[in-house]
Amino acid sequence: MPLFSLSNLSIQFGAEPLLAGVSLGVDRGERWGVVGRNGSGKTSIFRAIIGDLSPESGVVVRSPGLRVSLLDQHRDFAAARTVWEAACTAFAPLLKLEKALEEQAHRIGELGAEVPPALLAQYDRDLERFGREGGYEVQARVSAVLHGLGFDPESAHHRPLESLSGGERGRLGLASQLVAPADLLLLDEPTNHLDLETTEWLTQHLKGLDSAVLLISHDRAFLDAVADHILHLEAGTAVAYTGGYSAFVAQRAERRLAEQRAYQKQARVIAAEEDFIRRNIAGQKSSQAKGRRRRLERLPRLSPPPGEPGALALRFRAEGRGGDQVLVAEQLRIAVEDRVLLSGFSATIRRGDVLGIVGPNGAGKTTLLGTLLGDRPPDGGSVRLGESTRLALYRQDLNQVPREKTLFEIIHDLRPTWTRGQVMDHLGRFDFPGEETGRRAGTLSGGELARVALAMMTLAPANVLVFDEPTNHLDVETIEALEDAIEEYEGTVVLVSHDRALLRGVCGRIWSLEDAHLTDYDGSFADWEASRLARRRSAEADVARREAERRAREKKREGRAGGPERSAGRAERRALTAAEGRIKALEEREAELHSALADPALYDGGGAAARAAELGRQLEQVRAEFSIAFRDWEVAAEAVERLSDSSRPGP
Repeated sequence: MPLFSLSNLSIQFGAEPLLAGVSLGVDRGERWGVVGRNGSGKTSIFRAIIGDLSPESGVVVRSPGLRVSLLDQHRDFAAARTVWEAACTAFAPLLKLEKALEEQAHRIGELGAEVPPALLAQYDRDLERFGREGGYEVQARVSAVLHGLGFDPESAHHRPLESLSGGERGRLGLASQLVAPADLLLLDEPTNHLDLETTEWLTQHLKGLDSAVLLISHDRAFLDAVADHILHLEAGTAVAYTGGYSAFVAQRAERRLAEQRAYQKQARVIAAEEDFIRRNIAGQKSSQAKGRRRRLERLPRLSPPPGEPGALALRFRAEGRGGDQVLVAEQLRIAVEDRVLLSGFSATIRRGDVLGIVGPNGAGKTTLLGTLLGDRPPDGGSVRLGESTRLALYRQDLNQVPREKTLFEIIHDLRPTWTRGQVMDHLGRFDFPGEETGRRAGTLSGGELARVALAMMTLAPANVLVFDEPTNHLDVETIEALEDAIEEYEGTVVLVSHDRALLRGVCGRIWSLEDAHLTDYDGSFADWEASRLARRRSAEADVARREAERRAREKKREGRAGGPERSAGRAERRALTAAEGRIKALEEREAELHSALADPALYDGGGAAARAAELGRQLEQVRAEFSIAFRDWEVAAEAVERLSDSSRPGP
């Protein structure tokens, strides 16, 4: 039996129909991605599933006792005061019981031999309930999720909620939902406040769950990695697809082609029948024409397939060629109070670069961007914009959109010579029909503000486009339109983003900011990911090598403690010496490879990805050979030890 099912569901928004004929069944362990334009009804489906919204028609069936954990975009931590309390919101009754057990234990200790039997019985019952409901696992469960999402579990116990930034509150809300016991997780944009590392952790966490997952997300790479089904909301209904996002795109294209062919075929048949009826309705074949007309009236008509969704008229035009050097940084140093974000960095952004800036949350990407653009002075070194460089900036907080003005006023201020019709046509290309143009920007949702910001940016007289997390409020279709527009743009682009699909699609150069070091990688994001994986494997190999060395030293000490080596045969001692020499040589080679992979110079210039991949391959080979050499050493050491034991005189 499915965990829940929707049957022929219809939902209205006010007097307007939003969705019709939606049917869906979700089983335990399935992971569904829900995609569609902003306003298509994704959140409404979530509300219908939990019973928060009553459909106009249709049925929602939930399995008995279904436990649902809902993460919406508005996080509420009730009466929690610390990060730990907020993360443990779902376990508030268990934590209260734990505190009661501590008080009971203290009371029992005070009373000693005079403790009443009733108190002991109560303590036994509460202790049994605490274990039965998973009380002993809460600490480890919450700590693991907090750590995975970038929090320190130890400091979380006393860190006040009011000290958190907006992004940290978003991650904490996600943590509180992930730790909650649930059969069904409903996640609404869970990656909005995650960096690359935490997104990868969330991907693996969700794939390891036994629960069913429904997630609304604009992150195509995340959907591809997590989802095994896609529910696509379009043209007032929903269509289910099997597979991740890439499979959905291919299946949707095939489905649309089939629908288009069927529609065109029926249209040709109808046109031919209507022509026959028109020519023969009053002639000798009048009865035949009338019969065809009756059949034609009863024929179910196919609707034309919907066009490409979200195909915004998004195009950026580069105003002026500009110089070859767009921006030059020399010995740049950036600090916030006592914390150094960057020191001694020099680089040049060249005309035509599409530069992606990546790094963990809190690394200082937005501060770096502000320094490069002149919003704040550098704390050392210099930043110089090239001649004829003109910037257009998409801000993460969307503050470039004046909230007190109407949409019409915003665009008319940028193009004062335009007629009313031209302004409305431009806004219409960004999904703001005529009646919407009089709305004040302060009344818009995040997604609507993002579309206004893009509408403004297309009119900016710029030859350098700068985007700071542009995908946070956009739907998947609009992100794809943005990707196409950046690919076609003839100027320079600087992009701060955590959207891996967008970074892979457009960037030919990467700046990676982490641990107060900025690495300039002259290659695509996919190449940078490959080199990052090689470095990670190198670090893991280093840990494994140190552990193997520790075990080898212990074995060696045990072998020496077993008796003098001279009591062993010469062949066995030679094998032991040869194995030790092989291990030493492999350790030296491994150290050389570690050093090469850690050298920033490796990632400069063309072919960096290939060089890093080759070094990574060599490192894997050394690790494999090290395992063989260590096994050979163990065999030789055991042989020496056996011979040493046999040479000792008996008691």
